[in-house]
Amino acid sequence: MKFEGIYTPAITPLAADGTIDNTAFAEVLEYLVEQGVHGIIIAGSTGEYYAHTTQERLALAKLAREVIGTRTQLIIGTGAIRTEESVEYARLAKDIKADAILVGTPPYALPTERENAAHALAIDAAAGLPIMLYNYPGRMGMSMGREFFETVTRESKNVAAIKESSGQTNQLHMLARDFPQIGLSCGWDDQALEFFAWGARSWVCAGSNFLPREHIALYQACAVEKDFDKGRRIMAAMLPLMDYLEGGKFVQAIKHGCALAGLRPGGVRAPLQGLEESEQQALQAVVAKLKSDVAAIVGGTA
Repeated sequence: MKFEGIYTPAITPLAADGTIDNTAFAEVLEYLVEQGVHGIIIAGSTGEYYAHTTQERLALAKLAREVIGTRTQLIIGTGAIRTEESVEYARLAKDIKADAILVGTPPYALPTERENAAHALAIDAAAGLPIMLYNYPGRMGMSMGREFFETVTRESKNVAAIKESSGQTNQLHMLARDFPQIGLSCGWDDQALEFFAWGARSWVCAGSNFLPREHIALYQACAVEKDFDKGRRIMAAMLPLMDYLEGGKFVQAIKHGCALAGLRPGGVRAPLQGLEESEQQALQAVVAKLKSDVAAIVGGTA
């Protein structure tokens, strides 16, 4: 399997009482499919998987398969502290015939690279599906490194890509140079242009929950058209959004962006709290300008 295009880590809408709103969740999935994203990830951090029970995660994955069908790729996140729990999510992914799984480092445990590789390979053995690795040391406490990559690529043929979210350009360079068999996927938004320049063919971007066409436009310019002059202009237009999202209320901002797009995201689960009114207004202004600027660039009027 090749990962190519825009992959959206879907939000999980909540009802007023804090329960998962399945109808609104299905609406989000339909919106993303209609907008043309190339894949949807369920149980990513943007989906607040860490705040869900096991049963909620199982139900969301099954519902996503029912709604999406075969219209776009479905990737199931296996993130958990315990390897045994991640294995359970991998088995679910296999049962519902997901297209791939997302495999990260278990948080808090701080495994060595060898231990982390054993963790990933146990998940692989349970699913037997294509794998997108997920390296996010800022959340997990440890970074996937050379020993990890050498081990998993030697022991498994299922490692197809990596969502690289370390923010370290030397990590990007190492992967591109020394592990070309692992497809690069941008996981650090303000480095998207650099990722595409180094051969990335996909981008896992939370902002595509509510601005899918604008994210697709950058992918199209850089990865398909190879027009990096156009890509730089689109990237420049998107940077204010990326700066806003990194302001400390990431999931809250993504969910409010979805509300601006006409979806029904609901609130966020504790300990997170929603945006204040001034923050909502600031995001609305950023989104409006971004949409206008990217439309002008794509339309050839800017």
